[in-house]
Amino acid sequence: MPLITVGVNHKTAPVAIRERVAFAPEKMINALSSLVADQKANEAVIVSTCNRTELYCSVDNEERVAQIIDWLAEYHGLDKQDLRKYCYSHVEADSVRHVMRVASGLDSLVLGEPQILGQVKSAYAVSQEGTCLGSELESLFQRVFSIAKRVRTDTAIGENPVSIAFAAVSLAQRIFADIRQSTALLIGAGQTIELVARHLKENGVKRLIVANRTLARAEKLATDLQAEAILLGDIGDYLSQADIVISSTASQLPIIGKGMVERATAQRRHAPILLVDIAVPRDIEPEVEEVKDAYLYTVDDLHSVIEENVKARQDAAKAAESIIDEGVELYLRALESRKVSDLIVTFRQAAESIKNQELEKALKSLETGQAPEQVMTKLAHGLMNKLIHAPTRYLRDAGGDADQQALIIASNVLGIDEEKDH
Repeated sequence: MPLITVGVNHKTAPVAIRERVAFAPEKMINALSSLVADQKANEAVIVSTCNRTELYCSVDNEERVAQIIDWLAEYHGLDKQDLRKYCYSHVEADSVRHVMRVASGLDSLVLGEPQILGQVKSAYAVSQEGTCLGSELESLFQRVFSIAKRVRTDTAIGENPVSIAFAAVSLAQRIFADIRQSTALLIGAGQTIELVARHLKENGVKRLIVANRTLARAEKLATDLQAEAILLGDIGDYLSQADIVISSTASQLPIIGKGMVERATAQRRHAPILLVDIAVPRDIEPEVEEVKDAYLYTVDDLHSVIEENVKARQDAAKAAESIIDEGVELYLRALESRKVSDLIVTFRQAAESIKNQELEKALKSLETGQAPEQVMTKLAHGLMNKLIHAPTRYLRDAGGDADQQALIIASNVLGIDEEKDH
């Protein structure tokens, strides 16, 4: 059964379209069941993130691609023709390659981002829970996870930070041997600061303080991350407690001045303090650089680091593509091997059925009193005639078409040459 991928992502569709085809987590099993129940797909896994919605399906034939796009439009109440403009599809080997690239972070908005592998694994688990996963996709995704793991361990695809938030936290990790013993003061409560906070939390920062002009917004972020919330006006009272200060507000004037930092470092008995200003205009006066034991970095400093790291990730991506090429080849080879195994099983089952039928006839003949020699002869003839019927017909057709290649293959399969040698 063909493997296909249908979807939209950050490259093909604006956010207005992506948000309309996104699947809420609590409705995912319902959607999968609908897709399979409508017989558009035999098996299905749906990955839905802010940057992509993709349906990985095992189907009866490639014509199902258009039907699955239509199903996606109908499920979300969209015009089918409109959605088709933003959709892409991949079939068989291209589909296998695509899902491997997605899980490895090679198709992400941020090259090499690690979160997507966890999201693909979650999608796989949900499909498993909804009994929408069968042997085809089970085999595919096991190989996908194996290849994605190799990409992570054998290349440097995820080692170098390429987002402002990630770069700021990585800088803190380089300066402080163990940020699990550090206190971080985050100024602002926007998306960048939220990402910084989550990165810090994931890396086990000891204490997190969020300062914002509006206390309610600071408290909302603080509640999610088990942090403390304060007002901007209270920063002077908390600055001396912070080892790491990361600021990103929309203020038109600096929030932290040289004098405030000098007082804080004195209270800290000159323990180093890292200040990362990722705001434009700046939140921290540039003169803070002159304060002993205060290490100030700006958004420009981080951008230069990010540019170097993007280049490093691009180099790593080339090695990752080679691993994926190998993974696709191994999967397709295993798929062909599995098809052969299935063929052998089917052939043996057919032979077993013929054997049972002829044996049943022989036993009935013995019960009626026929001579055993006569019954055995009939059994042998019956088995021979039924077992050679299909090969004989194939040979006649190949001979009639003068298909020499088919005749050579048939003689090898039937072992005719080997019998002649004996």
